[in-house]
Amino acid sequence: MLLRAGDVGVLLAGAGLVITATQWAWSGNHGDTAVIRAAGRVVETVSLTHAQRFSVNGPLGATTIEIEPGRARIARDPSPRQLCVKQGWLTQSGQAALCLPNQVSLEIHGRTAAYDTLGY
Repeated sequence: MLLRAGDVGVLLAGAGLVITATQWAWSGNHGDTAVIRAAGRVVETVSLTHAQRFSVNGPLGATTIEIEPGRARIARDPSPRQLCVKQGWLTQSGQAALCLPNQVSLEIHGRTAAYDTLGY
């Protein structure tokens, strides 16, 4: 079973098409603002253009939020399980880190609305 030049060309074109489609589908919309909430109310809406640090008070204590160009994260939180800290850096529109015990959240917004399976 030998592959001819045309067969190799078709295989390479197909692989290139699959790689391009995968990158396009998974690229998502990069966020440009971060919305910080405490007890359900918006505390700050900040641009993701330059580095900043915020401290937001909740029922358990202070939550520290770091903003860097193009990304944001919850760096420190007094919640017992640290799930919101483990979320890491958020970059895509629609991503969120929720510190439910401390009632603090961080959400990334972009130019276009993000859709998920519930909103679709």
